[in-house]
Amino acid sequence: MGSKSDLKIMSAAADLLRQFNVPYDITLVSPHRTPHRMVEYAESARKRGLRVLICGGGGAAHLPGMVAAFTTLPVIGVPINSSLSIQGLDSILSMIQMPAGTPVATVGLDNAANAAILAIQMLALNNARLNDALEKYRTTMKDRVMRTIEELRKGGFQDDV
Repeated sequence: MGSKSDLKIMSAAADLLRQFNVPYDITLVSPHRTPHRMVEYAESARKRGLRVLICGGGGAAHLPGMVAAFTTLPVIGVPINSSLSIQGLDSILSMIQMPAGTPVATVGLDNAANAAILAIQMLALNNARLNDALEKYRTTMKDRVMRTIEELRKGGFQDDV
């Protein structure tokens, strides 16, 4: 993440990665205040065993795109609606409007949880344990919705209205 203020959003990704027993590294890497650190971090990521990078940023949100410029690993951007942001629109546009050849997969505003799930899906392509865990996660989500539907029916509501 680009600054400490991003931690409250980005912690959702860490929580899910922990839930799936996926090791992760969480740190501050500012493209504006620590540009050399950002370059070193991105260029050394593969050698350090990282396989997918999740980068959060608010405002101009240069971190995901700049990291993507210095690595061939997949980069997932989390646009953050920061205090300096234009309701998150500037962050979203800076991530989705990357030039050809330097993609940043971008999730919804403040949605670090989806970034973690997307990273886990990428890792699960070659990992049966993670694939099974994702299947169970999806089943749990479906079961939760079905329980809610049943609770609504018991209260006199119908799901087909």
